[in-house]
Amino acid sequence: MQVSVLASGSKGNAVYVEMDGCRLLLDAGISATRIKKALLAQDVDAASLDGVLITHEHRDHIAGLATLSKWYHLPIFSRRATFENMSCRGQLPPECICPVESGFKLAGLTVTPFSTSHDAADPVGYRIQGSQCMALATDLGFVTANVQSAIEGADTLVLEANHDPEVLKNGSYPWVLKRRILSNRGHLANSDAAWAIARMKRRPRKVFLAHLSEENNRPDLARDTVQRILAKQGIQQEIIMTSQTETVSG
Repeated sequence: MQVSVLASGSKGNAVYVEMDGCRLLLDAGISATRIKKALLAQDVDAASLDGVLITHEHRDHIAGLATLSKWYHLPIFSRRATFENMSCRGQLPPECICPVESGFKLAGLTVTPFSTSHDAADPVGYRIQGSQCMALATDLGFVTANVQSAIEGADTLVLEANHDPEVLKNGSYPWVLKRRILSNRGHLANSDAAWAIARMKRRPRKVFLAHLSEENNRPDLARDTVQRILAKQGIQQEIIMTSQTETVSG
């Protein structure tokens, strides 16, 4: 299994997953040109993708989707309400739109969307199962029992560690935005990410910490917070930090 986070953060998100010969793109929140170039750097032709999985309709997850679908006519999978609320909905070829409500098979893999708590129409994370298992859970205000169950047993986990609450509270964001981020339908704090990992009965071989806020977090702060909490629980875990500007693989 290969997992490459092409970009992660408030300015755009995209993750490439290859498993058992199946090639998937999770979110397309950066330009189609950048996606194409990032995949070519991994020796992957974007035209060879078996599908694009979209978590929700916010721009930082779909910015490159219309152009990508125009170029390659790839099948796009997401919730029906997500498609209905996409700003680019009218630009997507009808034959590419594949609404999903539950788990489905794709090129030999089982793809299971699971609901997340975020201020979007019907946001999801994804669990992808083949000879190994990968899960992505970002853009969630808190880790529900449903999310905790969905990430259990993942060999590789891409998990949000968006902010440090004290940095956020003392930062320059207007209070209405701070309240949104801190809410149960906002974004996940570093410590909450750590406890989600700690609660896993079978912990991943690798955890990518994703969707870090540029203003309300720092890579070293996110890593140190998560590792400190895990260490107190006697847990050693490989942590990989993602980037808004560079591809990170693991």
